[in-house]
Amino acid sequence: MKYTNEMEKALLTAHGVCYEEYKRKLHVRLEVEKRREQDYLTCKRLVSDLDGKIHV
Repeated sequence: MKYTNEMEKALLTAHGVCYEEYKRKLHVRLEVEKRREQDYLTCKRLVSDLDGKIHV
């Protein structure tokens, strides 16, 4: 997969690291992926809560 400038900006904005650092350092990659997982779970819970309120 080719890494684009938009992907670089998004990684830098969301996690404060550039792709080169993300690619080279395992501990940075693990932290970024841990935050992504937390964000995903949080959003999933919010959607579930909102979906339950909408269909009541």
